[in-house]
Formats: sequence, C-alpha cells, structure tokens
Amino acid sequence: MNPNIPEVESKRIVVVGGGFAGLTLCRDLVKSDYQIVLLDKHNYHMFQPLFYQVATAGLEPSAISFPYRKVFQNKKNVHIRKTEVLSVDTDKKIVHTTIGEISYDYLVIGTGATTNFFGNKQLEEITHPMKSVAQALGLRNSILQTFENILISECEEEQEGMMNFVVVGGGPTGVETAGAIAEMKKYILPKDYPEIDFNRMNIYLVEAAPRLLNGMSDKSARKAYEYLMKMGVKVWLNAAVSEYDGKVVSLSNGARMKTDTIIWAAGVRGNFVEGINTEVMARGQRMKVDGFNKVEGYDDVYAIGDIALQQNDPKFPNGHPQVAQVAIQSAVNLAKNFKHIAKGETQKQFIYNDLGSMATVGRNRAVVDLPAFHFGGFFAWMVWMFIHLRSILGTKNKVQTFVNWIWSYFTYDQSLRLIIKATQKPKKQLK
Repeated sequence: MNPNIPEVESKRIVVVGGGFAGLTLCRDLVKSDYQIVLLDKHNYHMFQPLFYQVATAGLEPSAISFPYRKVFQNKKNVHIRKTEVLSVDTDKKIVHTTIGEISYDYLVIGTGATTNFFGNKQLEEITHPMKSVAQALGLRNSILQTFENILISECEEEQEGMMNFVVVGGGPTGVETAGAIAEMKKYILPKDYPEIDFNRMNIYLVEAAPRLLNGMSDKSARKAYEYLMKMGVKVWLNAAVSEYDGKVVSLSNGARMKTDTIIWAAGVRGNFVEGINTEVMARGQRMKVDGFNKVEGYDDVYAIGDIALQQNDPKFPNGHPQVAQVAIQSAVNLAKNFKHIAKGETQKQFIYNDLGSMATVGRNRAVVDLPAFHFGGFFAWMVWMFIHLRSILGTKNKVQTFVNWIWSYFTYDQSLRLIIKATQKPKKQLK
C-alpha cells in the first residue's frame, strides 16, 4: 500500500501523533521550507482536559474535537495520513504504518500517554479509562444505561452495586470526574429518574497517596478535598485497588464494596514506539531526551509531549509534568530549532516556563496554583473556564462550549444525556 506522499527536494519531518505537542509543532512549521507529514490514528485533535465533561453529559464530543484537515486547509507543505504506526526503522529512516512505509529526514514522536493499569489485565478489561473521545463517550453510555437498568431491577442487592460509583486516582482527572458525577447526582439525575432514591447513590474517590492533586500545592489539595466532601463524595486516601471482579472491589486498606462502575484515572504510561532502542525507555515508558528534545542516541529522532522525559532542567530533575503546557512549549521550541537547523544557526535548549496548574471540582469550585500564589473558589473557577475555553480549537467549538456552560449554569440542566452506541456493520452482499 502506498501512502501517496509526494517526493520533494525539501527535508521531510514526520510527526507521529497529533496531540497538543504534535499539532503545535506542525502549525508552527507550516510556513517553513520543510515538508510535514502528520500521522495519527484519528482524523481529529482531541482536547483531553474536557473528556470528563463528555463522560458526564456536560459536552458533546464534537465540541472538544477538531479535524486536522480543517486546521491545515490550503497548507501545501502539510500532508495528513490517518494510520497507525507499527514500528520505525531508524537505520533506514522509515516509519512502518498500516498504510505502508514512509521515509523521513527527521522523526518527531509525539505519541503521548495512555492509561496505566500497572500490569493488571483484569482491571484493564473491566474498568473505564478516559484517554480518548470514544472512551469518554463509552463511559457516558455506561453511566446512563446504569440508571435505566436500576429502574427495571427488582433486586436490592443488585441495585446496590449499580448505585456505587468508584473513581480511582486523585489527580485532576479523578477529582474533576468525581465532582461532575456528584453534580449529576444533585441536579440532573433526580429529575430524569424520579422513581430512584438517590440518597442510596454513593461516589467514592480512591487515591493511593496521602493527599489529592499530587503536583499541586498542599493548599489546593486540602481545598479540593474539602470541596469534594461538601459535595458528598467519599474520599479515601492511602488506599489502592487490589482486586476487582466486576462486582466487588477490594482496597489495600481492607475495605470492600459492591460496584458495577469503576472509572480508572490512576496513572499514565507512555505510548512507546517499537523500533526505538529500549535503553532510552525511562519510568512510565517515557523516552529520555536531551535539552533539545532529541532522543538519546539518535541524531534525527525527537520526542515531545507526554512521551518525552527531559531531566537536564534543574527545576525538574525528575522530568517535566505530563501536562499540555509542557507539550505546547516543547513543540514551539522544537519548531524554532528546526528553523535554526535549516539556516545553519545555533539551536536553543528547551526550558519549561511553569505558568501554573489548575483543577475544577464543580460549579463555582476550582483551585489554581500560580508561581507566586494560590487561590480557589468562584474566581478560580472563572479562570479555569476562561483558560480552557481559550485553548479549544475552532471558533464554533468555543461558542458551543461556552453556550453549553452558560445554559447549564443557569438552568442546572443539560440536554446531552443520549445513549449512543454504534450499530452492527452491514454485511457485504455476496456476489
């Protein structure tokens, strides 16, 4: 199979992955003399920080997704191919994909990270991760279908498992998801399902560490804990999932509970690319890179975003946090360096400028850490909304998201609670 990428005199940069890092790099190089080839298994960019709102029926998937081809319309030096990367041959400088072989002069790996189940295959099969739009939509379907099932269940013991929701992982994703489900319980679900006694519904947030929001300040961690407790979320710290059979979950602190729904937000690991020397693999399956984001041991292979582990920054000796700002800033720096390479100029090392971090816990509740100070509450919530709204691709998506948020704020409701599942593919007619 031939990917039909034109051969030109320009140097070719192949970018694997169109997340924050890969997309930013391609956008910053559209006016360069390079030929850019973007490879991704989807034909759209996903705004991952708002996956939890899709999962809890706050936003439609289309509001946080944007097609690559619309981003690069009329950009003749950018070629997009929807494909999966199987491996790379760094000696021959070839990327092996499901649509054929693609040669490169420079290879940039921006494959990001996926859910880390820490080797537990059983948890991987029966819990709900949220690392893609499809997974977020699948979780939404599961949550809504659960309450449809409760209505027709006559067994109280069976209903108990359905009414318990467990979120594993106390990072921003876990905290935001637990808060969103708590708001559904208070404002939405009782109106949709008046026959159900929602006093029986329990939301648990399980975190193995002694505090929430590792990576943020102690003040933010305490404030988030306080917000969640006021919202009725049962927060269990110093507790890890040791076993789950699809009906009963066992924790490391000896606790056991019935639940049909576990949402897994407990960690991530890098999407390592086969063919890259495994000696560069660091903890979390990240690739060790130098100060220029060049993968150790290679002259023409780079890694940016969540997959990259750079340890030469004295402020971050254990590597940068796996957040969008690191991905974007490293991509911007690498794009500048590619332009320097083309002109024979000196390259600049990547130094991360920490602009702060934030997490929302629900209506009027958020925490924000800036380099100089911390704040929370309503103003933090407004800042969180502004930053996220500004970061979404596409004017239409920004407007759609803003309208949904405003409507939800004033009506305490949303009309997105649709159970949408793929139908079976039609069988091909026999000749």
